[in-house]
Amino acid sequence: MEWVQFVIFFLGVFGLFIWNRTESRTDARHMDNKLEAQRNLILSVHKETYDLMKDFHERLLEIEKSRK
Repeated sequence: MEWVQFVIFFLGVFGLFIWNRTESRTDARHMDNKLEAQRNLILSVHKETYDLMKDFHERLLEIEKSRK
């Protein structure tokens, strides 16, 4: 009876370990997807800001040229 209890306990702990590992990997993949989406959003905002700054600088140069 003692070996049967030990085997059942071992299988239960091993099963929970495998289940926990699977859930952890799923959560990690989900977080990676969220971080990648956030990274893409930040990069697009950065590019838009850079383009606006570049356009503004060009307009300032045109105004300076027209004054001279």
